[in-house]
Amino acid sequence: MTEAIDDTDRAILRVVQANARLSAGAVGRAVDLSQPAAWRRLRRLRDLGILRGRELTLDLEKLGFGVTVFLGIKLATKGRVSLDDFERAVTAIPEVRRVEHVLGRYDYRLRVTARDLPDFERVLRRRIMALPGVGEMEANVLLSEERLPGPL
Repeated sequence: MTEAIDDTDRAILRVVQANARLSAGAVGRAVDLSQPAAWRRLRRLRDLGILRGRELTLDLEKLGFGVTVFLGIKLATKGRVSLDDFERAVTAIPEVRRVEHVLGRYDYRLRVTARDLPDFERVLRRRIMALPGVGEMEANVLLSEERLPGPL
């Protein structure tokens, strides 16, 4: 990053991390800045690429998706199947909410949502295991989750 951020910027980031829908005036009040000063700083943080978008969080359980599974996937034939092809195929599966290319025992870590365990098994067998190059897998069912603030 070419421009450094200061303590006030960090305070703003803590505030918007907790609630990204706050107005510039509310952010300014939280960090003891005027609305215009807070707006300028928020705009600068967006221009620097530090703040990106506004995340909308759906309550998947209330929508009928009561199971979340983290699935580690090791590709069986890395040289034969391109990573781009695998990523394109896996991101086309609606139940796959997140795809992370990782370093370690597995090549990918997926976050998969399903209505229940039989639904997850259907997605696993019919969609994920049918992907090109899928080899070893490990599934971990999410029991609970807490959203923690970032490292600021």
